[in-house]
Amino acid sequence: MAARRPARRSRPAPASRPRARGHSPLDRLRAICLALPEATEKVAWGEPTWRVNGRLFAQLDDHHHGADHLAVWLPAPLGEQEAMIFADPGRFFRPPYVGGRGWVGVRIDGRPDWTMVARVVAQAYRVVAPPRLRAQLDLRPGAS
Repeated sequence: MAARRPARRSRPAPASRPRARGHSPLDRLRAICLALPEATEKVAWGEPTWRVNGRLFAQLDDHHHGADHLAVWLPAPLGEQEAMIFADPGRFFRPPYVGGRGWVGVRIDGRPDWTMVARVVAQAYRVVAPPRLRAQLDLRPGAS
């Protein structure tokens, strides 16, 4: 008769354990952006940016000029920037340079709500995408 092995105890992973490959905030943001029709990635101003038809719809903010956050900057529909910042100033902010044109910053550090991030990225995409690509996006299951 074989000896029984002792049962394994599950332990919480140490806080310093590296993230699983493909699950960093940048990897998750990249997957969200590149899942949109004809979206492309290009490094500009030292950061990854995402475009459709040559027009920018998302830009990474990796502690820009010493900021205390990792975020994405997105063009927002008219009036949305103010509403988002008012509703949740810990998550949304007015980014430098483009904030005056209605863009909104969305923090992706900490524990972001990735469903919400995907929703606001898709909203930004719709702001700049040509009508035929917006129509493709609207035909997808679960499109909002």
